[in-house]
Amino acid sequence: MKNQYGLALPYGARLLGVAAAAALGLAASAQALSAPPAPAYIIYDTGTLGGTFAFGAGVDNLGWVTGASLNDAGALHATLAIPGNLIDLGTLGGMNSAVEWPVKNNHGLVVGISESATPDPNGEVFSCADFIPTNGHTCLPFLWQNGALSQLALLGGNNGFATGVNNAGSSVGWAETAVHDGDCVLPQVLQFLAVEWGPGTAVKRVLPPYGTDTTSAATAINDAGEVVGISGACDNAVGAYSARHALLWLNGQPIRLPTLGGAGWNTPMAINNAGIIVGFLDTPGDVSGGVLTPNSQAVIWTPEGIINLHTLPGDATAQATGINDFNQVVGTSFEASGAPHAVFLWQNGQLYDLNSLLQPNAPLQALETGDINDRGEITGLACVLVDGACGPVAHTFVAIPAPGSRPPGWQPAELSQHPQISAELRQQLAQRGRLMHAQAQRPAAP
Repeated sequence: MKNQYGLALPYGARLLGVAAAAALGLAASAQALSAPPAPAYIIYDTGTLGGTFAFGAGVDNLGWVTGASLNDAGALHATLAIPGNLIDLGTLGGMNSAVEWPVKNNHGLVVGISESATPDPNGEVFSCADFIPTNGHTCLPFLWQNGALSQLALLGGNNGFATGVNNAGSSVGWAETAVHDGDCVLPQVLQFLAVEWGPGTAVKRVLPPYGTDTTSAATAINDAGEVVGISGACDNAVGAYSARHALLWLNGQPIRLPTLGGAGWNTPMAINNAGIIVGFLDTPGDVSGGVLTPNSQAVIWTPEGIINLHTLPGDATAQATGINDFNQVVGTSFEASGAPHAVFLWQNGQLYDLNSLLQPNAPLQALETGDINDRGEITGLACVLVDGACGPVAHTFVAIPAPGSRPPGWQPAELSQHPQISAELRQQLAQRGRLMHAQAQRPAAP
């Protein structure tokens, strides 16, 4: 038996793939026969390191949440939230660090990015500057284990970015090489390539671009060692024309995933252990007047093709960021302005606004998502509500499935009733640049 990409699958993966395909393929018909009851969630705040901004990017099956928080000195530090305890993971010499992608490791391994204390010799800002302040310094990929932070090896350049780590201890991301690519969009100078590390901090292999592309970046790895990511030009390594192609690497070889026809911003974000992939794709029309402007739709790649989840009603773009082994998908739906509007949950063929599933008088409004684990627990970023309105403070949230059925009086909120995001919070979200909406427009393709 072969998978959807024409390559043979091991027996266990065949069974998982068939089950996943069946679950996804039958969702629409099951919905037509009997609409499943809407789920219910209880949301809570994991706290901060003393600052007013924090977010969750990943949640493993132990319920451990990874992300970042401002501390009382104003620095952003990578965090690990174990129920009842928020751990500061520190930095690799600079002021700031973060975990920006879902981390699925259940054995206490965390990967992320950290500002260093070394000025970038080429004056680059690299990918990290779209997520954390780098202050003109280089950015390094890190591995946190046994309470210690270690740098993951680079490829001859000065910068790197780590995104995911599986239960075998293999981590992925991208790193600069020593090659000066004359086609890079300034201030980027050096080529960057997707890389797989470990177990440990050493480079296992470089994951090449597709076809004639010059750069690549890996975003996630599952327990079977299947890696997803992007490939394209030497542009911004978190999207734009760097994401001309969406890729799956099997045994280190790149396979192009189908798209919806957009010229850029074609980005897989996560892959589960059945090989089901989620992310977002641009649609035709994203280039107008020589400018690339993202018009992304949240999508699922399945053996049967692409499922376009579109957006929540009234929104313009969306990104799917996390998936669990039960094919529940979470993501963020964005307003036309680019501001995050709400977290969505997709299951059983239906798309829900998470805020409409929360307990009455919830203290938080979920704005952006990071991940979902196999227990259905969701993490991301939420505003703290003050008198029913979004205040200027954003915290990491965890939403857990409510036990049993919905309590009496539990009524879903209407979208029109959602609190508006304050101008102060909008500015803070724009400055902190969560995910690809941080980069709105790019010049014509290199």
